[in-house]
Amino acid sequence: MSARKMRLVVDMIRGKKADDALDLLEFTKKEAAVWLKKLVLSAIANWEHKLDHKESADDYDLVISTAFCDAGPMLKRFRPAPHGRAHRIRKHTCHVTIVVENKIPLEVTTSDDEELVEAEEI
Repeated sequence: MSARKMRLVVDMIRGKKADDALDLLEFTKKEAAVWLKKLVLSAIANWEHKLDHKESADDYDLVISTAFCDAGPMLKRFRPAPHGRAHRIRKHTCHVTIVVENKIPLEVTTSDDEELVEAEEI
């Protein structure tokens, strides 16, 4: 899909809460919304995986802090035309970047640090 078509939908979800963005993408009629919904779900899953928490992302009010779309490589194809000619078909691609961050601060576990301090004091 071309970057121009994708940017129309990316601009709608930038800065929104992740849940609101998913609802918005669910009821948008553009084809780009289908692809972006998968990307937002993937970004949320990556956020959960990197933190190694057993809790879900619903507890942290995730927000789409950064979302942008850049043009990717173009596939060039030829289609037969009348009188033995050929017409060029350009298939555009794009790169979409979505960054998800939490608004509720994470709980920091300092049990390992406390054990180190106690061992040094002894």
